[in-house]
Amino acid sequence: MFKRQNPSAPERSKDLTADGGALSMSHNDSRSFFNLSQLVLSAGQIKPSPALKHSKITYFEVEIVDVQSKKQICIVDKVPPASTLLDVKHKFHKACPQWYPSRVGLQLERKGPFLKDSISIQSLAASSIITLYFTDLGQQVGWTTFFLTEYTGPLLIYLLFYIRLSTIYDQVESRKNFRHPVVHLACFCHCLHYIRHLLETLFVHKFSEGHTPLKNMIKGCAFYWGFTSWIAYYINHPRYTPPSFGHKQVFYAALAFLMCEAGNHFINVALAHQTNSGNRTCFPSPTYNPFTWLFLLVSCPNYTYEAGSWISFTVMTQTLPVGIFAFLMVIQMSLWAQKKHKLYLKRFYPEVRRKAAMIPIIF
Repeated sequence: MFKRQNPSAPERSKDLTADGGALSMSHNDSRSFFNLSQLVLSAGQIKPSPALKHSKITYFEVEIVDVQSKKQICIVDKVPPASTLLDVKHKFHKACPQWYPSRVGLQLERKGPFLKDSISIQSLAASSIITLYFTDLGQQVGWTTFFLTEYTGPLLIYLLFYIRLSTIYDQVESRKNFRHPVVHLACFCHCLHYIRHLLETLFVHKFSEGHTPLKNMIKGCAFYWGFTSWIAYYINHPRYTPPSFGHKQVFYAALAFLMCEAGNHFINVALAHQTNSGNRTCFPSPTYNPFTWLFLLVSCPNYTYEAGSWISFTVMTQTLPVGIFAFLMVIQMSLWAQKKHKLYLKRFYPEVRRKAAMIPIIF
């Protein structure tokens, strides 16, 4: 058996000395590390890495101010730079539920134009705070609803007069008097015109910005529905007088009407095809279809054909209400054509500069 020997005093003191030396060395190392850290901090702050620097996102604050009173309505905060004006309208609607996005009009200046929903917030920013002026546009309706309502009314109203309701005409007089063939032809042409408008609204036209004030729809319906009632009352009246030159006048006028209707349809299809394809770098050019050759002379041939339809309908029926309606339509469409022609001159100057707006003779 071996006995365990206790270390001697000198050896024990030697071990303690070694431990103390190790402790003293670790203490010196920590002080050296502390001094080095102080030196680095005194030299300047360590710069953040590029990844952290680029990860910061700058938000904008949008101040909504009433255009009339100039009082602040609310502040839409934390708006990302990639947001559009429509995103701001949705956030504004959450803060003020009584104003939904479609009836909110925002301007960068009090007397400036209304900004489009698709515009980027970053493009409006001169600083981190953007001030926009608010205008209540009133109750809004979609463009599709607008045109469907406006064109369905004349279609139904004319048919009510065509069947000669007892509440409108005297039934005894209606049975006694013979209907001229032009009365039936006029009903066919009138219905064809508005059915074409309805189908194009549903399947051809593409509407931008989505909404229009309700008061515009009321005015449009009052105009179209009122004139349709006046026109249909005279054409379908038992005492209606046929055109002066008889069947020959009716035939040629009806043929011109149908040609204008076909031309209007093909022009609208050509314009819709240009919009759907996204090619807006050049003005629509004529194709093999002869009805599109009018693009060579005017910049708004759809208005030219529309005016031709109503002038032909006036000659075919030879009634004063149709003539007044056609006259007003030509004036209104000429104003629309001039406005579009100015936009086309800015966008497609080389192609449009030698063309008229709506009437080929007037340059």
